[in-house]
Amino acid sequence: MRRFAALYRRLDRSTATGDKRAALVDYFRDAPPQDAAWALWLLAGGKIGGARAKIAGTNELRDWVASASGNPAWLVEKSYHHVGDLAETLTLLLDDPPPSLQDDTPLHVWIEQRLLGVAGQDEATRRALVTSAWSTLAFDERLAFNKLLTGALRVGVSQRLVQQALAELSGVDIARIAQRMLGTWAPSPAFLRDLLTPGELPGDRAQPYPFFLASPLEAEPDTLGPIEDWLLEWKWDGIRVQLIRRGSDIALWSRGEERLDGRFPEIEHALASLPGDAVLDGELLGWREGDAPLPFTALQTRIQRRKPGPKILADTPARVLVYDLLERDGEDLRERPLAERRAMLEALLASHADPRMVLSPRVATPDWAEAARLRDDARERGVEGLMLKRLASPYQVGRKRGDWWKWKIAPLTIDAVLLYAQSGHGRRSALYTDYTFGLWDGDALVPVAKAYSGLDDKEILQLDRWIRANTLERFGPVRSVTPLHVFELGFEAVNRSTRHKSGIAVRFPRILRWRHDKPAAEADRLDTLRTLAR
Repeated sequence: MRRFAALYRRLDRSTATGDKRAALVDYFRDAPPQDAAWALWLLAGGKIGGARAKIAGTNELRDWVASASGNPAWLVEKSYHHVGDLAETLTLLLDDPPPSLQDDTPLHVWIEQRLLGVAGQDEATRRALVTSAWSTLAFDERLAFNKLLTGALRVGVSQRLVQQALAELSGVDIARIAQRMLGTWAPSPAFLRDLLTPGELPGDRAQPYPFFLASPLEAEPDTLGPIEDWLLEWKWDGIRVQLIRRGSDIALWSRGEERLDGRFPEIEHALASLPGDAVLDGELLGWREGDAPLPFTALQTRIQRRKPGPKILADTPARVLVYDLLERDGEDLRERPLAERRAMLEALLASHADPRMVLSPRVATPDWAEAARLRDDARERGVEGLMLKRLASPYQVGRKRGDWWKWKIAPLTIDAVLLYAQSGHGRRSALYTDYTFGLWDGDALVPVAKAYSGLDDKEILQLDRWIRANTLERFGPVRSVTPLHVFELGFEAVNRSTRHKSGIAVRFPRILRWRHDKPAAEADRLDTLRTLAR
């Protein structure tokens, strides 16, 4: 634990990406493989325990630390709201043990034998383990331990940065490391060994490739050069997927690194009938009879069902619009230019002719001005705008600017009233930065959207002070506030929803501006939003 705690402290105190990467290289070079495997799991976003194997709930931790520190519950709660992070609060409320009693057990022993050893057991057993650990860990180790308990290891390190450090350390290409870390894996020395093994391993053939992601286009498109150098496609509102056929293996992988096996059997059947092996990149959509996509909310009914029944299959048929060909009969095509990959993809799908897996159509336009006019009509087509892809581009890893752009239509907007606020996370954990907004339905304000981005630091501080001074009620971490302030919200689409009190669900809401010029009585009405719903 001591070595991992030192890594956490070094990462937490550094703001430079190069310094963080150097700290990771130093740790993975020197740490025992059992510890390094767990550190990789934690830094990649993995947690200890789970819903079925609970180690400690947040309320339990508050109760236990109150007893262990001799502080009343109200003071623990006050301290937590002041600090903003539960793990840090727990650490600060407890004293360090004398050096002779401090524990130096390795990280993997703490996790595998102690924490997982009591996971899911009765409250007294779990409490005894946690409070005993608190009494034997110094400040840095105690903080790292508490981060494991709360699952909030926020230290400004992305999975990509960890992969860069491992690539630097091992000499293995970062794309190979990223590919091996996709999907479900277990933290073990064997996995770490295979992850950092040069060359190809048998298990690599079961994995998808890391997705290449487009960046938002902020400049005018004519700054990109001649339109003839670009492939234009519609930006579909579905689930980005890779379809893998390698021999008898058939797999659907989402961009969220989840295998979708069994949920879309019609797509698996279409993939199995391909002439030869291939890895395809595309967009999974619900698709009605005719030639138009269903709203994303319709597709959500399929995502939640691992084995959909006949009614679901009939109500929400699925289709994949294929963007790219990444592999053909075992050959990795990602370094070839997009124009070449697209030609091979067109030939493959022309020989396949299955309506459940079709080529994403090219948007033909003579110039950028005409492309802009087509983009303005995108919402009527059920799409979010245009994708712009340089025909000479390879298929890269992650979000690399320059070759792939998403040129989205202007968002839909409403003016809504702030109703509720909750504290944020990370560096904003001591501020109220998560907001719930409502619209008028008759004489009542009905919640319609939550948003936490769009304000600058000065506005956040100003609004935080106002929220604290104008709280009406508290519901745990949430405060209801005087319905006074109006904000313009932007979002991509509106859909009918039986899961929301308003009957409406908005896609990707964010704050566009604080409407100081508008009183709450002049905010928009729910009927306005209903008229926009698909």
